[in-house]
Amino acid sequence: MSVELAIDVRGLTKQYGGRKVVDDLSIQVRRGEICGFLGPNGSGKTTTIRMLCGLLQPDGGEGTCLGHDIRHEARRIKLRVGYMTQRFGLYEDLSIEENLDFVARAYGMARRKEVVHDTLERLGLLARRAQLAGTLSGGWKQRLALAACMLHQPELLLLDEPTAGVDPKARRDFWQQIHALAADGLTVLVSTHYMDEAERCHRLAYISYGRLLAAGTADEVIARAGLVTWELRGAALTDAVALLQSDPRWMVVPFGSAVHVSAARGADLPAWLAEHAATDRWTPTAIATGLEDVFISLTEHADDNIA
Repeated sequence: MSVELAIDVRGLTKQYGGRKVVDDLSIQVRRGEICGFLGPNGSGKTTTIRMLCGLLQPDGGEGTCLGHDIRHEARRIKLRVGYMTQRFGLYEDLSIEENLDFVARAYGMARRKEVVHDTLERLGLLARRAQLAGTLSGGWKQRLALAACMLHQPELLLLDEPTAGVDPKARRDFWQQIHALAADGLTVLVSTHYMDEAERCHRLAYISYGRLLAAGTADEVIARAGLVTWELRGAALTDAVALLQSDPRWMVVPFGSAVHVSAARGADLPAWLAEHAATDRWTPTAIATGLEDVFISLTEHADDNIA
């Protein structure tokens, strides 16, 4: 195990009802980096996160989290990790300060009032300290949940779709906080469906049906996908989509008033359209392949684990 790795697991496997929801997954996250953990709903992200922080016992695989064995030292891992779940899990009939005080008591913290005050100040909650959690907007609940995760000064944050259901400004503010924490040395593994958030991460890991399909920086993931992409514009684009979908080489995704068409490197959409359609109906323009194009392609070509 390298001291540079906060997470280093190999062959991680978890089954439910005979189905592998996490299947031979290996992932490494360096200390001090933000790793985006991506994949469609049901891909195994939450199950993986729970195994990493000691809440679930793997059926197979081995490795370490913060230097501790994930199978035999789960309690030690829990004390050094902050885990923010998808759903708000604090008490809505308590104030922001009372919720944080409750969490501090649960950890048996010394200097509890000082720790709570410092956390309120650091995460911009001091002015709202007396407000009931149940009256907070989604963005402020998110900030409170993050504060609760940070009370015990963890070395690793595991964030499970933390920005789901909050407005764009709240998402932007949240990511500014995450980058500030990472700059201080905190390691972050964050699951998200948002491509703009994925691009904010130092590295990415993409899974589908429990299997790791891609890992690396955003540029590395895009380059390794080996895709070429065009933006298609013109009238009656639904006709273009239907035509292109008749040939399995093309991956077709509507993007506003245009359509993105991707295929393996070497494909030639303009030549194909010239052969199969009136060339003046639609105009293809070569564009850079984006993360969303790559991830849609990976998911479409992944094998389903329901069998």
